[in-house]
Amino acid sequence: MAGRFVIRKGSQYHFVLQAGNYETILTGETYVAKAGALKGIESVKVNAPLDHRYDRKMDRSGHPYFVLKAANGEIIGTSESYSSSQAMEHGITAVKTIAPGAPTVDES
Repeated sequence: MAGRFVIRKGSQYHFVLQAGNYETILTGETYVAKAGALKGIESVKVNAPLDHRYDRKMDRSGHPYFVLKAANGEIIGTSESYSSSQAMEHGITAVKTIAPGAPTVDES
């Protein structure tokens, strides 16, 4: 398996993008309705291949992470923290590669 989007529901709907080993590589924002989560997934698929949609950041502990933004500048997904900038770049490459064709699994 190359990877997949998974929709889940807690108090609200959210999605994650998982690599083929089921490791989460991108966590979406939260949505009131499942339709919002599905729209968010479609936005990730469209924006993931575009390098200028990624903002590379540092968390409070000094670890790199990235956010993926839509054309309107809204954040549509956030990565986990990485141990190095190189590892973060590998994470971005994984999202660029996996997201566009990843199937969606509804676990809500």
